[in-house]
Amino acid sequence: MDNNDILKKLRVALSLRNDDIIEILALVNFKISRGALGDMFRAADHPSFVPAQDQVLRNFLNGLVIYKRGVMERPESEGKQV
Repeated sequence: MDNNDILKKLRVALSLRNDDIIEILALVNFKISRGALGDMFRAADHPSFVPAQDQVLRNFLNGLVIYKRGVMERPESEGKQV
């Protein structure tokens, strides 16, 4: 199973549209165009197919955590120096 398959399965399992995925990636400051994302979801034998790189999947998963849970707040004791 490659990164494209993982992205496709997560998109279906979570009922996400391409716009949702672009929004999720934007949460971690990763920009991708609608066309580039669509090329990743094409069939592997299509001439415009593009394999999803590890950084796309990694950023999607990190953004998905923020999308579902929200931004993790730092405890007050972490930010203070003693």
